[in-house]
Amino acid sequence: MVNLNTTVFCKLRIIKWNQYALRLERVNMDKLLKMENLERHYETPAGVVKALDGVTFEILEGERVILLGPSGSGKTTLLNCLSALDSPTGGSYSFLDAQVPRNNSEKMTSFRRENIGYVFQFFNLLQDLTVLENILLIQELSGNKDPQRAKELLKLVGLDAEINRFPGEISGGQQQRVAIARSIAKRPTLLLGDELTGNLDTETSNKVMEALVSACMQENITSVFVTHDEGLVKYATRVIRIDSGKIVSDQSINSNSFK
Repeated sequence: MVNLNTTVFCKLRIIKWNQYALRLERVNMDKLLKMENLERHYETPAGVVKALDGVTFEILEGERVILLGPSGSGKTTLLNCLSALDSPTGGSYSFLDAQVPRNNSEKMTSFRRENIGYVFQFFNLLQDLTVLENILLIQELSGNKDPQRAKELLKLVGLDAEINRFPGEISGGQQQRVAIARSIAKRPTLLLGDELTGNLDTETSNKVMEALVSACMQENITSVFVTHDEGLVKYATRVIRIDSGKIVSDQSINSNSFK
C-alpha cells in the first residue's frame, strides 16, 4: 500500500527542487535591462491618467517573458517604453547598464535599430515582395544582407518551401511566422510582440508560438510579449501580470517542454 503522507512529501520535494532550480538558473543569467519606479502619466481634461505607475523589474538575458493583463492595464504602454517608442515621464530604464534615451526621437530610433526586434499583430508584410524578399529587405536596411541566413531563418520557422510565394498566397499563421523570421533577421538583442496571436485560432497560435520559442532559443534572443491569453503562459519562462499600471505578480515558469 502506498503511504499517502510519503507521496505528498515527495511531490512537495519535487516542487521545491523545481523552484530552486529555476532560481538558480536565473542567478546564473546576466541582466539585460532594468526598469525602476517607471511611470508613464498622461494629462487629460479629466485629469492625470497613470498608464504606468511605479513599475520595477529586471529582465535577464535569454528569458521569455509574457506580460499578461486585461485591456487597459498598461501592458502595451510598458512594451512601448521597453522599445523606446514612447518616453516614460518618471523613473529609470537601463539596457545593458546604459540609460535608454527618452524625449529624443533620433536617439530613440537609433536605440531601436540597434537593439530591438518587433512582431506586430497585423504582420505588416510588404504584399508586393515574396516571403524571402521581405526578409532580405530588413537585412538590407540593417546593413547586413545575407540571402543564405534569410533562407535559414525561414527554414527555422518552417517556411522553407514558401520562400518564393507572396504574403497573400499563404495563411495568416504562415504570415506571422514570416514576420517572426523578419524580426530576428537583424539579430536583435530583445524581441518584442504585442498580441501577436490575437487574430489567429488556437491551433495556429500554438504553431506560431512554437516557431517563436524555437527561433529565440536558437538565436539566443531575449523576448517579451504582451497578451491577454492565459493559454500562452506555457511558452514563457516568466509571467509578469499587470493591472491598472502596476505589477501585481511576477512568476517564473518551468517550461521544460520548450528548453
